[in-house]
Amino acid sequence: MLDRTPTFLLNTDESATTSQPISVPPEDDILLDSYSQAVTRVVDRIGPAVVRVEPQISGRTAGMGSGVLISPDGLLLTNSHVVQGAKEAKLTGSDGRTIEARVIGDDPDTDLALLRASGDRLPFATLGDSKRLKRGQIAIAIGNPLGFESTVTAGVVSALGRSLRAKSGRLIDDVIQTDAALNPGNSGGPLVATSGEVIGINTAVIMGAQGICFAVASNTANFVVSELIRHGRVRRASIGIAGQTVPLPRRISYAAGLAGTHGVVIAAVEPDSPADQAKLEQGDVILSLDGEPVGGVDDLVRLLNGERIGRFVELVLLKKGEMRTVTITPVERRMKTARSE
Repeated sequence: MLDRTPTFLLNTDESATTSQPISVPPEDDILLDSYSQAVTRVVDRIGPAVVRVEPQISGRTAGMGSGVLISPDGLLLTNSHVVQGAKEAKLTGSDGRTIEARVIGDDPDTDLALLRASGDRLPFATLGDSKRLKRGQIAIAIGNPLGFESTVTAGVVSALGRSLRAKSGRLIDDVIQTDAALNPGNSGGPLVATSGEVIGINTAVIMGAQGICFAVASNTANFVVSELIRHGRVRRASIGIAGQTVPLPRRISYAAGLAGTHGVVIAAVEPDSPADQAKLEQGDVILSLDGEPVGGVDDLVRLLNGERIGRFVELVLLKKGEMRTVTITPVERRMKTARSE
């Protein structure tokens, strides 16, 4: 009995201690308030510029997503897969007001679309500089997930410089990865920094994975917006081939001074295309373009940008076992075909 008494008293003291409320250090309380204030400030500022987007095809609603106004005269960004080829859309603001909009341009290769909402002096958000982002930075997503309007989720920038394949088959470069929760309906809504600037346009979530979500970087969005306003489309170059990624023998990589181990073999050449005029043939293997290594079809797609339309470029290729340098002039790509550049 004497041996058990101290044990009984000790257990009673532990129970009394653990049942009392856990005190939060003052500094933690201050940090929590600062975080909350940062998020609420962003929501108050950017929330009115976020709308529900309902594309209209033949007078009927064809799906739903989110969008963000980026200018007071009604320019609005959303996803290409939200628009689904529609020419018009109905927008609903956080205040319940309905606005009509028309599609200015659609770029499936970056999963972005630009619309013009009717009206002026509309609430809008500013596109920021995504190059200044850092991992761990707070990221706030605003949208209409699963039809629930004006929903806010917050997390951090998990990674930068990711690549994501669009439905068109082209890789979207410089994609932001975040753990801010996204769901269907969030697509096209903004990813916002605590500064209040839009740093990305939410585009995708990996189904079956927890907390892995993606947004097209704001710098990409800025480029696409300028192209769509100027040309109604994003201009990209083409040399008129269909290609496949193939491994290269080590001796070929060494002889060409390439760090990579793959190239692009030409599977087909379009008649009267720049490739046809330059005498490129099926079986030729492209190794580099203007000194940049071509380690696969995606590299070739990336290098054939709008800046190379109509100007000479140098291709280094392997032709019938011999290294050749060919000068070729890309043209604007009018229609994308499968695996064709």
